[in-house]
Amino acid sequence: MSALDPGPAHRLQMTDVADRYFRQHRTKTTIATELGLSRFQVARLLEAAQERGLVRITIDPGPDLDAARSARVGAAYGLQRALVAADGPARTAPDRVAALGADLLCETVRTGDVLGLAWSRTVNDVVEHLHRLARCTIVQLCGAYSLPWRRDGSATAVFRAAALCGGEAFPIYAPLVLPDPETVRTLREQPGVADAYARFGELGTAVVGIGAWRDGGSTVHDVLTVQERRRLGGRGACGEIVGLLVDADGRVLDTGLSRHLIAIGEAELRAAGEVVALVRDRERAAAADAVLRSGLVHTLVCDAGTADALIGLAGA
Repeated sequence: MSALDPGPAHRLQMTDVADRYFRQHRTKTTIATELGLSRFQVARLLEAAQERGLVRITIDPGPDLDAARSARVGAAYGLQRALVAADGPARTAPDRVAALGADLLCETVRTGDVLGLAWSRTVNDVVEHLHRLARCTIVQLCGAYSLPWRRDGSATAVFRAAALCGGEAFPIYAPLVLPDPETVRTLREQPGVADAYARFGELGTAVVGIGAWRDGGSTVHDVLTVQERRRLGGRGACGEIVGLLVDADGRVLDTGLSRHLIAIGEAELRAAGEVVALVRDRERAAAADAVLRSGLVHTLVCDAGTADALIGLAGA
């Protein structure tokens, strides 16, 4: 034993002090009185116990969360919070993101809140994973996905969430994209659609997906003509969130598209108490980077692969 190594008596004393402090939750002053030591001596013994490995503190947020990646993504984009689903064998990455998003809503949505749900396969999966929800009002944030082979319609998630929590449901039975602004104005005034629009200004939480401006990457992209897709891509469209197009620098583009959409507007989305965005596809990282730079999103829920790509993009 070297002169620097503590002997068995000293190690036993460090262990005793550490046990009283960390496990029995006694104060340093109480421990000092019990053992006839000064408070400074107790503090030094606790410090030495950690330095020599007699005490090992493990911080674990749970098997569903990657704390290190969550902290890095949140700091990189100045988010209120970032939740990165931990890698694991139990579920696929998309399922882990949906389950994590559902748990977040169970935790943060309060009784009497207005919860907005955008059409998104990820948002629909989040609702599928909900096991409880405070009694709240559920409102649809955009029109229905109009491609005939889609079966998971936007109103389905709204009614499912409302049935779970016992709250009111405000679906939108209208197409997402319409050919002219006049038809959009007419539909917005229709009962049902108007009722949903009236709740946009009361949103406590809005849950949205992030789309990438490419085939299969965005709801809005896929229902437009090829010419319109190219035109908007030429304007710099990179990411999409509830029909709002964002360029790579995070600027929300004024393309005229909003006049053709049945969807919540930028001002109303920015006024929501919390906007939760979900992404579970590393190939959408550039689109997510653009949307996060826009300041539209408060909370991001994503998978580990997307988080790594975002950390790289933010650093670049």
